[in-house]
Amino acid sequence: MAKQTVAEQFVETLARTGVRRLYGVVGDSLNPVVDAVRRQRDMEWIQVRHEETAAFAAGAEAQITGRLAACAGSCGPGNLHLINGLYDAHRSMAPVLALASHIPSSEIGTAYFQETHPDQLFRECSHYCELISNRRQMPRVLQTAIQHAVGRGGVSVLALPGDIAAEQVPEAAEEHGLVTGRPAVRPADAQIAELAALVDEARRVTLFCGSGTAGAHAEVMRFAERVKSPIGHALRGKEYIQYDNPFDVGMSGLLGYGAAYEATHECDLLILLGTDFPYNAFLPDDVRIAQVDVRPEHLGRRSTLDLAVWGDVKETLSCLTPMVKEKTDRRFLDRMLKKHADALEGVVGAYTRKVEKRTPIHPEYVASVLDEEAAEDAVFTVDTGMCNVWAARYLTPNGRRRVIGSFSHGSMANALPQAIGAQFTDRGRQVVSMSGDGGFSMLMGDFLTLVQYDLPVKVVLFNNSSLGMVELEMMVSGLPAHGTTNHNPDFAAIARAAGAHGIRVEKPKHLRGALREAFRHKGPVLVDVVTDPNALSIPPKIKAEMVTGFALSAGRMVLEGGVGRMAQMARSNLRNIPRP
Repeated sequence: MAKQTVAEQFVETLARTGVRRLYGVVGDSLNPVVDAVRRQRDMEWIQVRHEETAAFAAGAEAQITGRLAACAGSCGPGNLHLINGLYDAHRSMAPVLALASHIPSSEIGTAYFQETHPDQLFRECSHYCELISNRRQMPRVLQTAIQHAVGRGGVSVLALPGDIAAEQVPEAAEEHGLVTGRPAVRPADAQIAELAALVDEARRVTLFCGSGTAGAHAEVMRFAERVKSPIGHALRGKEYIQYDNPFDVGMSGLLGYGAAYEATHECDLLILLGTDFPYNAFLPDDVRIAQVDVRPEHLGRRSTLDLAVWGDVKETLSCLTPMVKEKTDRRFLDRMLKKHADALEGVVGAYTRKVEKRTPIHPEYVASVLDEEAAEDAVFTVDTGMCNVWAARYLTPNGRRRVIGSFSHGSMANALPQAIGAQFTDRGRQVVSMSGDGGFSMLMGDFLTLVQYDLPVKVVLFNNSSLGMVELEMMVSGLPAHGTTNHNPDFAAIARAAGAHGIRVEKPKHLRGALREAFRHKGPVLVDVVTDPNALSIPPKIKAEMVTGFALSAGRMVLEGGVGRMAQMARSNLRNIPRP
């Protein structure tokens, strides 16, 4: 029987970890690995058109499944293309293993053709980044890389020269045990007791939740009920905490709405749960703050803390809730719920009422109808920029839907590649890419990947022929918009030419029918919706620093617009307030 190569050992180990796909673009230094994948029954090579897509797709797959995903790039320019998607995966805490194939090992350091130093280049966007310079390093180095990615949540990168990948493994190759899941982290008793004391001392408690509340919805609700606390959230916490939430007061930050800002500033104690919310200017500096996070490096890096608690949100609240005294005074909670409902009332239909004859189509109306027509378990991938606004305000979470975007890294062109990774995890689940025309055209080549693999992704293109968020930044800064206009083709015609189904929508009355047609179609579809580039309404008190670079301000409502079905939820919560 032929001996195993290092490439075969690499692929077999990944398959044993549960990796089922390796996204990438083939190249000479990768050939031994691609051939090993070809012969591995439990793994598939996914050929994309750009390595950046490979990294975004792997990151999305990891976020959907919670398991390790993998991508690869050939030596030099090939693996360099991975870097943007890897930054996004790392900042999203998605466990991803990236293989950066390398030039022949004997040529490293000689300025050889396509030479770079991937073991140095990827250090900033990874927990672990190493060069395999000897066949005997496998599989221990791979095992270490896997455990860093899974255990710490983020990216590991291995640089592997093509000649070493083709070598045979040593005679006495070992098979190592692999860590494929993360443990629950419970805080120390003393920390829980200290947090309980802070809660008991406070008359008004507010919770502010991020993506670290995933899987802890019931525990957050039980704690909020016990201490009569309003609950605000960051954008990454929306899908986990907003649904079935009688304590919801909306979202804070640049895209914020409702009463989240007031609730975080008018309390006695603010508890940050599983959030690394980056905009510290939206956080108070004159109330007591406690933070709970499983990643200790997040604790206190956005605001001064009165107490830092290292632990899972679910485990922490399970221990904390029975220890705190139940509060009976609902006045603060009810006042925030009322403020929240009042804040939403004025904007609920700002751009979604009486628009059936208005052209160009308001993007808010598109998002509102999309929310109504999409499946109850749909996965939405969202481009950075104005699509973030529409997703934040119009997509209704329900505990089954997922919303993925480049919410921490803020990259353009993320939605289509992430939709590819999301769809590969389940071809029967509805996946919708909310793409802007700028982001879509940047990596438009990978629309062909949808066609090649017959992935039934539905791309809903918000086509306003401009880089809308950048134009907004310029306008608010007092600058004339320049370099923000796109001269766009008929994207639906391009989709049809590529072999997919394409629908162009220019009138509002055709929108709902077009979306229904797209969702009925079994293959990939692009719905090119021509939207109004002037749809934004800017509040009079907005300041330049509130918008530039998604940056910082002391304001609470930055972009005004409708909020979809959230006003209905707010009114429902008001009806549930106990009457004297």
